[in-house]
Amino acid sequence: MKTTNNMNSKNHATVRALVLTGFGINCEHETAAAYKLAGAEADIVHINEVFACKISIHDYDILNFPGGFSFGDDLGSGKVLANKIRYKRQADGKSFFGELKNYISRGNFILGICNGFQALVKSGLLPNIRGRFEQEVTLAANDSGKFEDRWCRLVKNSDAKTPFLNGIEEISLPVRHGEGKLVISDPEIRREIIAKSLVCLSYCGFDGKPTSEYPFNPNGSELHAAALTDTTGRIMGIMPHPEAFTSFYNHPDWVKMKMANPGISENGRGLKLFENIIEYVRENAKTKGEAQSDSN
Repeated sequence: MKTTNNMNSKNHATVRALVLTGFGINCEHETAAAYKLAGAEADIVHINEVFACKISIHDYDILNFPGGFSFGDDLGSGKVLANKIRYKRQADGKSFFGELKNYISRGNFILGICNGFQALVKSGLLPNIRGRFEQEVTLAANDSGKFEDRWCRLVKNSDAKTPFLNGIEEISLPVRHGEGKLVISDPEIRREIIAKSLVCLSYCGFDGKPTSEYPFNPNGSELHAAALTDTTGRIMGIMPHPEAFTSFYNHPDWVKMKMANPGISENGRGLKLFENIIEYVRENAKTKGEAQSDSN
């Protein structure tokens, strides 16, 4: 698989997503398909290819850690992958984590879904409130004590500042996890998460209000958190699977919904998240290109 030139020289109309795989990640094809349906180019790459410097994350606008069971969740979901993210040295001798920091500093985006969310949290990329890239929260075993595989309702925090969720107020998505409970042991971190509105999606009941009540909240997550961002809004982790709702017909109640609204869009609501970030990246690139033209 070929890499392209860097961000400064590539076509501003083209948004590129890198979808990492390997070591038990198993939702890479659905994630890549979501990006392609939403209008981006998407490459599925084994993370070892990145470590070997055969692929550069800097050739992509959006870096993705998909769902799955990396390393069999043997030391806790996402923990071994998080250690690789944090401590692995690339073939060129550079720290992969250092390259990630550079990638983030250049204004790029990172999305972690389910197991990817767990890896982002445990590597220190989320929520990174203190800016030290150290682990501040964790995702632990569900209060139910079992793997939860079903659809949940989510409501957006109106104060959330992330382009991933533009135009989304409430959404249904499937969850598939055994360790999705956000745990915040540090009271100061908890206060900052609330003050900065970093819980961008909450599990909610039929009334659309955030809840910790089971089964609406499938894991007992603190602050009823279903998704979390860093302070920039450019890194987001989400436990439910938006890539699993790219078609209206993915939804278990699609027949009832179609009968109630025959003109309903055949796009699944999860596709909106991918469309959002692609549009945001494209518009930002266009603005930067116009600014550079004006300066010349």
